[in-house]
Amino acid sequence: MQLTKAERHQVKLRIGLSGASGFGKTYSALLLAFGITDDWNKIAVIDTENGSASLYSHLGDYNTLTLNEPFNPERYIEAIETCEKASVEVIIIDSISHEWNGKGGCLELHELLGGRFQDWAKISPRHQAFIDKILHSSCHIITTVRRKIDYALDSDLNGKSKVIKHGTKEITREGFEYELTTNFELINDKHLVKASKDRTGLFMDKPEFVINSNTGKKLIDWCSKGVSIDKIKEEILKCETIEALKALYAKYPSFQKMTHPMILERKEQLDGLSGHLITNEEVVEPNKILEDGNSSIE
Repeated sequence: MQLTKAERHQVKLRIGLSGASGFGKTYSALLLAFGITDDWNKIAVIDTENGSASLYSHLGDYNTLTLNEPFNPERYIEAIETCEKASVEVIIIDSISHEWNGKGGCLELHELLGGRFQDWAKISPRHQAFIDKILHSSCHIITTVRRKIDYALDSDLNGKSKVIKHGTKEITREGFEYELTTNFELINDKHLVKASKDRTGLFMDKPEFVINSNTGKKLIDWCSKGVSIDKIKEEILKCETIEALKALYAKYPSFQKMTHPMILERKEQLDGLSGHLITNEEVVEPNKILEDGNSSIE
């Protein structure tokens, strides 16, 4: 274990857009994505909404991937990986509601197993794998989620039961929005949004507004402020000793998987310059930062 100074490194955006049908989720997501990339060709839409993404093809030459039923978590994961391999920068998943409540989605899979509480032990890991894929993707990801009116059976002052409307609720597993960088809720058919969750501090407790490409630019500017992998690479090349490499590796724990091969390469260069082959054990002691030359970083 090692304490490090708190520092916000460059991150990949995880943005949510939720709203009722016809409130402009797909259109808003596309404008956000363009603001992030400034290049329509670097945007891919995973479309589960019967081709709705293609309705806005006049905006630019973005890519689409049609995902039909069954909407199980594994098919969503496969679709995300297909987009990643195409080297896009922003993936729009429109929508993730089908993964939870669609044909072949988690709720239906649970019912097919018997619908018992213990049956979630088989479904929850599959759903979590889908969430993990979103969180750990190499691309920026925008998810859209359908909302429905949430009702509850309450008692009035006379003790009589009655149905009460409690606003709207996202059609996905509860708690998803807490994983996001920012979550926007579309509140009407005029495309007005409010932020229900915002780690950036750019939109929380601000008046409702209409999303446009400038919204995406604000978000990419926010997440780009910090340490980039290019900056770390420059620092690695400037290291003149093994101790300096060891300290630099420990300095950026969230980048260790990416910097591991760079660290080893620079170590070999220093070995060659010194004319002395320094063992991996000499590099890692006493902090065990690097183990074997081809080891993985946990």
